[in-house]
Formats: sequence, structure tokens, C-alpha cells
Amino acid sequence: MKSDIEGTAVSDVYKIGNIDIEKYKCVTNDILTSEVVITESQILHIRERHPNDYERYFKYAEEILKHPDYILEANKPNTAFLLKHILDNDKRYQLILRLKTSNDPENYKNSVITFLKVEEKRYNRYLRTKKILYKSE
Repeated sequence: MKSDIEGTAVSDVYKIGNIDIEKYKCVTNDILTSEVVITESQILHIRERHPNDYERYFKYAEEILKHPDYILEANKPNTAFLLKHILDNDKRYQLILRLKTSNDPENYKNSVITFLKVEEKRYNRYLRTKKILYKSE
């Protein structure tokens, strides 16, 4: 059993893939695992807040995690704000990833907080207004 942010028990945790820890050190040097998961409660959050994005686009999550176009500074510590433009479908995505650090409980993993498709205008606004920590070559 794992606890989510509110402290309630979460039993359904799904592995998405792994990240390149070196790439994500622009957020924090204190990353303890490459494994990335999503909890059932976060899937429900995505479905409620961003209807159809999970069903239609979450298949791109692993690619976004492995090859983000940008990692931006997030509003919370140890959190990566990822942006990715997928050329296949000419859509842009935002993924918020909480990184597991030495301050977190032992059973925690890197965890997807939210995921959504964003319009090009918003994507470009993020690039203008947020601090860019990493840009793909």
C-alpha cells in the first residue's frame, strides 16, 4: 500500500517507465529512482480535469518522460514541468512529474501528478513565462 498526498491508502499503482536521472538533475540532484508510476487517484484526477486526454493521449506519456522537449521550473519543489510536441499527431502535451528524493517515504517512486494536451498558444506562453531548466537538442 502506498499513500497519496492526502494520506489515504492507494492500492493501484501503475508503472509507466523510467527516466534518465541525469536529464532530470536540472530539477534536483537528489533523485533516488528512475522508475515512474501513476496512481489510480491521479488517473481519476486527469479524467475529471482534462476529459478524454488520458484515454486519447496517455500512450505518449513514456515518450514524454524519456524525451521531453523542455523541463521547466514547477511551482513545487522536486517537481518537473515537462512539455513535449509530438510530431505524429501535431499535438502538444504538459506532464507534471514529482521526483522521489531522500526526504520521501521509502516506498515512493517518481510519480505523474497530471497530464494534459495543451494548445500551441499556451505551450508557447509557458516557454515565455517559466524558467527553462532543460531543452532537448
